[in-house]
Amino acid sequence: MKKIYFTCGPTQLYSTVQKHLDEALIHDIPSISHRGAQFQEIFQKTVENLKRLLAIPKQHHIFFLSSSLESMERIIENCVETNSFHFVDGSFSRKFYQMAIEVKRKPEKVEVREGEGFDLRSIRMPKKTELIAITHNETSTGVSIPLQDIETLRKIYPKVLIAVDIVSSAPYVNLDFSQVDIAFFSVQKGFGLPAGMGVLIANERAMEKARFLKKKGVNIGSYHSFSSLLEKAENYQTPETPNVLGMYLLQKVTNDMLIYRSSSRAKSRDLVGIDAIRAETDKKAKLIYNFFDRHPQYKPFVKDNRFRSKTTIAIDVKGDTKKILAKLEKKGLVVSSGYGKFKEDHIRIANFPAHETNNIKHLLSEI
Repeated sequence: MKKIYFTCGPTQLYSTVQKHLDEALIHDIPSISHRGAQFQEIFQKTVENLKRLLAIPKQHHIFFLSSSLESMERIIENCVETNSFHFVDGSFSRKFYQMAIEVKRKPEKVEVREGEGFDLRSIRMPKKTELIAITHNETSTGVSIPLQDIETLRKIYPKVLIAVDIVSSAPYVNLDFSQVDIAFFSVQKGFGLPAGMGVLIANERAMEKARFLKKKGVNIGSYHSFSSLLEKAENYQTPETPNVLGMYLLQKVTNDMLIYRSSSRAKSRDLVGIDAIRAETDKKAKLIYNFFDRHPQYKPFVKDNRFRSKTTIAIDVKGDTKKILAKLEKKGLVVSSGYGKFKEDHIRIANFPAHETNNIKHLLSEI
């Protein structure tokens, strides 16, 4: 029985990955030199596709790393001399905060209970804050921060760097990159690809901060410092031997997403590309939330509609996690258990572009 993975990452492979993987092997993509023209073309096309798909400004830089955890570390190293400020509402936003401690910075945080969001406009940060770290979509709890709140932060703190974790909301998230300085994601969630690559997007303000710290003698890392990454990226290369196959697959899948057309009968069928993907994601999220809002026992963990994630949906199943997972797996359906302390009490349902509406309906009918 072929399984369908509604897990929050790694997740279901995007529908065209197998075809692109077969083509990559036929054309020996895993064996090509990362210093050759063929790789440079892959790098360039991947960057161009990402900028078109996500509306990333031309002047922004895109770097390829090993993971989103590495992105967190590189951001702190390159953009914070001493003080960062973190919005913590779950395990992954907490990792960002802890990363700053581990690299010997002095971060501060504001923390809310799991399942709750922030009133960002009421929070005042210390004047010494150099970087604001915020997780747009907290995978562990299903909390999503409204984008207009992030834009409000920019208005209140125009001189402070803002870094946004869009790991489990890209490519769905319609982020205005002019309102933030850094964003990052990994490919095994919304892009439906095998794990093993992170993508970091940085503007010139972030690069200037890295140059300033380096000139001042602050350790900003070695081969994956922003300056080292930029030096190679300007020639469509990476400092080290990268995940060439992963980049090739990302190039192909982003190209597919740019021409995506919905197969449903909703209005989204008239849309193309990222607009169709976002419309279909909204429709599937509505199906899931409506189902559980009406369920006699199982309920969405996030109560406030304003903070409900559209892409990683946490459901409080009152201790029935193991029973539900076992029942679904017999049907070839795999969802995530709760994260951390919620392992036995939650299920988490991914709603990424790889998940078709009919499969979501089938999953809900089995629950």
